[in-house]
Amino acid sequence: VQLQASGGGLVQTGGSLRVSCVASGLNLNRHVLGWFRQAPGKEREFVAGIDWNSITKYYADSVKGRFTISRDNAKNTVALMMSRLKPEDTAIYYCVASKYPGGVTSQRLDYAYWGQGTLVTVSS
Repeated sequence: VQLQASGGGLVQTGGSLRVSCVASGLNLNRHVLGWFRQAPGKEREFVAGIDWNSITKYYADSVKGRFTISRDNAKNTVALMMSRLKPEDTAIYYCVASKYPGGVTSQRLDYAYWGQGTLVTVSS
């Protein structure tokens, strides 16, 4: 299974950016998809997750109301629309997929598949 993330870049504070991820090698339509991020010198943290039918979406408190996660099962993709970006959102963003179908969780160990990451830099 491969997860290929794209869409990162440099954006000013208050701006918007969309990162996306396409999966190959496995049909992930029944799996939970999500995003984690890791800022310089910090631990990797959960950002958002979405269940297989897009009914349940779970966000970290730090991004709630600013970020929106979505998925397209026909294309095996997941996206994260980020708005009102802040310098503290600067990080490498990783798309993830659970190993088995189930509920959305913020725990790293529940996600077996990880993309290579895409860098998002928010300038002040």
